[in-house]
Amino acid sequence: MAFALITGASGGIGLCLAHEFAKRKIDVLFVARSEKNLAAAKKDIIEKHKVKVEFLSLDLSVPGSAKLVHDWIMKNGFDVTILVNNAGYGIWGNVEKTPIAQLSNMMQLNMITLTELCHMMIPELRKHPESYILNVASTAAYQAVPTLATYAASKSFVVLFTRGLRKELMGTNISVTCLSPGATSTNFIDRAGMQILKDRAEKFSMTADQVAKTAVNGMFHHKSEVIPGFTNWISVQLTYLLPKALIETIAAGLYKTNP
Repeated sequence: MAFALITGASGGIGLCLAHEFAKRKIDVLFVARSEKNLAAAKKDIIEKHKVKVEFLSLDLSVPGSAKLVHDWIMKNGFDVTILVNNAGYGIWGNVEKTPIAQLSNMMQLNMITLTELCHMMIPELRKHPESYILNVASTAAYQAVPTLATYAASKSFVVLFTRGLRKELMGTNISVTCLSPGATSTNFIDRAGMQILKDRAEKFSMTADQVAKTAVNGMFHHKSEVIPGFTNWISVQLTYLLPKALIETIAAGLYKTNP
């Protein structure tokens, strides 16, 4: 059986991606922190889609966690044809006021674990006639964002890393796609500590279902980058056309914290 391996799949976009793959009768492997949520998601997907689902409860922000995922896959003989690096989160606030341990934890998850999983899983993905990597970035990746400086930079890394990896694997059996969603109705705002901006964000948010469907369709069509939603696509294009100073001043105004 061929599996889609999805990190951060206990809720939000990751869980909706799992449902999208299951609808296509692709078996699913979950990796996320919450064993309770993973067990509930497993039960729901099996009941709705009649596919095989297995999960590993693991904190992917801990150094060395990618190897634990790889070891789990090897031990159980799971044939993975799709790798989805969805796990990630943001921290809102000025760099100098944010504990460095929190920033390091976020960078470990958003960048290092993602890179390590790609590195470790490519040999497994090469074993199949057609395989895919989907790395999840953000529209925040296309400009510097004051008060989300480290998060935006980490997602910029994901965009550039994915572009480079796609070129390296061009002509092989592995297609590489970067997903850059904008505001999405998930728990991102709550975890980032941005509750006071929640009402504003919800006015422009897409649902996680919409993002997941667009992402999976784009991935299977071998697209290099998927930016769900016309407004989000336009906002990214403007980062190439307008002066960076203007774009970053606008971003600073949108995400300004209280003094």
